Amino acid sequence: MAQYAILIYANDSAHALDATAEDLKTHDTHADELTETGAMVAAFALTPREMATSIRGDVVTDGPFVEAKEVVAGFYVIEAPDLDAALEIARRNPATQQGGGVEVRPVHSGGVVAQPAEE
Repeated sequence: MAQYAILIYANDSAHALDATAEDLKTHDTHADELTETGAMVAAFALTPREMATSIRGDVVTDGPFVEAKEVVAGFYVIEAPDLDAALEIARRNPATQQGGGVEVRPVHSGGVVAQPAEE
């Protein structure tokens, strides 16, 4: 089955350091549904935009890479039989109903990198 990365674009991450379980309820419910169906491969929530550090060439700056209304708030990887099925899954992401959106991209290659055991 093919894998698709779903990048979540929002005004900021829902996972603020002071976020409550109630703040995250719709996002957690969506993740639980994808896990229960076996579609979820991996998921990562990012911290709020003010915690980002960007590098371009030799210049390091605080904040996201570009000043924009929306930032990448998180991403997850799903397995789906085809792009249409992946789009249907992505369409249910809460960000699409809360003023943000998602981008769906087929995963070309890669995976979890195994770290060497410490001696």
